[in-house]
Amino acid sequence: MLLGLVRPDAGDATIGGVAYRDIPAPATVVGAALDAGGFHPARSGRGHLRVYCAVNDLPGQRADEVLELVGLSTAGGRKIGGYSLGMRQRLALAVAMLGDPQVLVLDEPANGLDPEGIVWMRRLLRGLAAEGRTVLVSSHVLTEMQQLVDHVVIIADGRLLYQGAVNELTGQQRGVVEVRAEQSGPLRAALTEHAGVTVESNGDSQLLVTGLDASAVGRIAYLAGVELHWLAERDGDLEQLFFTLTDAETRQGTSASEVGV
Repeated sequence: MLLGLVRPDAGDATIGGVAYRDIPAPATVVGAALDAGGFHPARSGRGHLRVYCAVNDLPGQRADEVLELVGLSTAGGRKIGGYSLGMRQRLALAVAMLGDPQVLVLDEPANGLDPEGIVWMRRLLRGLAAEGRTVLVSSHVLTEMQQLVDHVVIIADGRLLYQGAVNELTGQQRGVVEVRAEQSGPLRAALTEHAGVTVESNGDSQLLVTGLDASAVGRIAYLAGVELHWLAERDGDLEQLFFTLTDAETRQGTSASEVGV
């Protein structure tokens, strides 16, 4: 809808207040990478980019500049049919960056990337955002999104469930302390003596504690004479919060289907 590929039932989707179809030179304003397909397998990566340079009235050397940006300089002369999925993802991002746009719209940009490639993608997108660009990423990989994004929008079955800063959302999750001790029974008894504290078992020797921070749990264990093998506080979990929000929506009669971050 934002890129004019689907007509919304109601409302408007604009970029800087202007519909995509009305932007005079859209490639210089917004770049998009919606999938890693649409490449002719017999054409080289560099050749593909130069076609887009010609279509958008951009200098041909811009193709080499974006190939270097996405780490494909040495593979630019190879046929795309021999590219891995991760390489095609990088090429799609190169197409999006050709016009040096201030807005990027990306769908699952880390799909097909190995762990090193995912870290590279994260650093690149954070760097582009730090330059003042707007980067909109749609993804189902919420653990990665929690490390990447500043703001999150969660949508289920076409309905907006949350919009705001990601740290505000994860901060809503009540703190959970993981603790392991050989004498978990006495530790549990000591912890539950305190008002507002909930303790759940997560295995023979592991307890999940809510209502106290890690230092308080450690102090209670020390006073109870219980030796601890592990003590850590869980950070807010975006994935778990997503399920909490969508489960509530399902209970109201709406099925969860989609998330955008």
